[in-house]
Amino acid sequence: MQRIEHHASFGGRQEVWQHASTSTGTDMKFGIYLPPKAVAGEKCPVLYWLSGLTCTEQNFITKAGAQQFAAQHNLIVVAPDTSPRGEGVANDEAYDLGQGAGFYVNATQAPWAQHFRMEDYVVDELPALIEQHFPANPMRGISGHSMGGHGALTLALRHPGIYKSVSAFSPIVAPTQVPWGQKALKAYLGDDATAWKQHDAVELVTSATERLPLLVDQGDADEFLVNQLKPELLKAACDRAGHPLTLRMQPGYDHSYYFIASFMGDHMAHHARALKAG
Repeated sequence: MQRIEHHASFGGRQEVWQHASTSTGTDMKFGIYLPPKAVAGEKCPVLYWLSGLTCTEQNFITKAGAQQFAAQHNLIVVAPDTSPRGEGVANDEAYDLGQGAGFYVNATQAPWAQHFRMEDYVVDELPALIEQHFPANPMRGISGHSMGGHGALTLALRHPGIYKSVSAFSPIVAPTQVPWGQKALKAYLGDDATAWKQHDAVELVTSATERLPLLVDQGDADEFLVNQLKPELLKAACDRAGHPLTLRMQPGYDHSYYFIASFMGDHMAHHARALKAG
């Protein structure tokens, strides 16, 4: 691994690392915030943040304002890139497919299957790397925004026992029912819609074996609310299944990091309680 950035922040350190990934077969980058206790060598719990379409590891670490809350709660925060990148990695001219749009699934279809294995990367490879090289304990939470909110919800639901907490901002809760998700899942997983349902939070909630409480914040002025996000579908599914959900519709907020930064403190406190951080 190679550290390519490091900055003092709220008594801790914000760093960016690059490494060769066995999951994607490419170099991958991730941001990691080490709070004061971690800098001193004490093992701390880890919150994984998954970003949205077009993002890299930089959007979250520079715009979300998470470092002050991570320092307060002594949470390590890891923010990976949203897809494999580089020469020879399949791509698409549109912003919502290919590089920058991995959707946190393991692709099975050409030309994506060779490198686009983001589920393996986020769930298995990255935590093993973090726990080997940094003062991290095995307590893990997961959160994200938009496509990353989809990833946080579905990975937590698909892998019971891996995460102790989950939350999301403006998540794509039902990708099988909206244009962003239908386009990506068809490209990465093929024409069989039953395979898509395994990566749809609304579908997964119905058969979840673990009742991990979901915290979701959604702005009611979000330009993607009606056509792409549809949080009411998640609420209905959770109500039917008896799955714990706190859905907060935030008046006047849009899809931007201004929204995320406004409620980041609440989400960090939610994870800190579950991860017994402090």
